Amino acid sequence: MNITRAENPSQVRPMVNKDLEQILEWRNHESIRRFMYTQHEISLEEHRNWFERASQDKNHHLLVFEIQGKSLGFVNIHEISKGGIADWGFYVAPDAPKGTGSQLGCAVLEYAFHTHKFHKLVGQVLAYNESSINFHEKLGFQQEGILREQYFDGQIYHHIICFGLLATEWQKNF
Repeated sequence: MNITRAENPSQVRPMVNKDLEQILEWRNHESIRRFMYTQHEISLEEHRNWFERASQDKNHHLLVFEIQGKSLGFVNIHEISKGGIADWGFYVAPDAPKGTGSQLGCAVLEYAFHTHKFHKLVGQVLAYNESSINFHEKLGFQQEGILREQYFDGQIYHHIICFGLLATEWQKNF
């Protein structure tokens, strides 16, 4: 799954103010929103307040994924403890071409483990999000646990699947 820049000029870059409306449009799209912990439609004001807070936090890495200069995804990496442990969340544009998610995954893992030197990247997935579960497994993440009935959507409780990938595991696979 190693994708070189010569084959596909993809990259992650820091999110900036001019990205706010595009990222919000993607985030509020039903195909993305239904897999988030916060499932209401987010207002532009709420989104701007979130961006202001998160972009001031040195432990947050708000990133836009691009292919040939076209923005196609969003990534939030948050350092959660000393020693290079971070969690991540992500989504691709609802109209992104097939395969964009895999390219985003490769670019983000390169950023996290090669560029930023994290020790471990962790993620949590709502148990009904089968495509994200498969995506994490495809990238080499190991399932580390299940938080039983951890998320309440207003009607029923859902399990959360916990994943982790160590830098040493990533180096073996890529």
